[in-house]
Amino acid sequence: MAVAFDLTLDCADAPLLAAFWKTALGYVDEPPPAPFTTREEWLAQFGLPEDEKEDGGAWLCDPDGVGPRLSILRVPEPKTAKNRLHIDVRVPGHGGPEERWARIRAEADRLVRAGGTVLRVADGHHVVMADPEGNEFCVGAAPA
Repeated sequence: MAVAFDLTLDCADAPLLAAFWKTALGYVDEPPPAPFTTREEWLAQFGLPEDEKEDGGAWLCDPDGVGPRLSILRVPEPKTAKNRLHIDVRVPGHGGPEERWARIRAEADRLVRAGGTVLRVADGHHVVMADPEGNEFCVGAAPA
């Protein structure tokens, strides 16, 4: 049996990254766990000291419940090196290599307009990008 998993991104600006990744993945804000009506109520149950309370976190989910949840948590230290794990954004569709490549490029262009940056292009295969805080990810084709 497969195990469910979530992904967590450390960041400096959770609202900025949440907005980007909602655009990139089509995700939505995840509601707080029941019976809580807000994330603040949910966090209060942990009794964290005032200086350790979560500040600026965001929780996202796939509205269809298929993809993993994405937690975006503010941390004090900056990003200093290449990610050891990254997200691959898969562009759906069918067609020949030229059509698939055109869709990949169109998606990369859309994500640049949302705040991403193109780092490298592997012509005909994928585009390596960075989100607004420099976290690397790839845009490629979904399996046909």
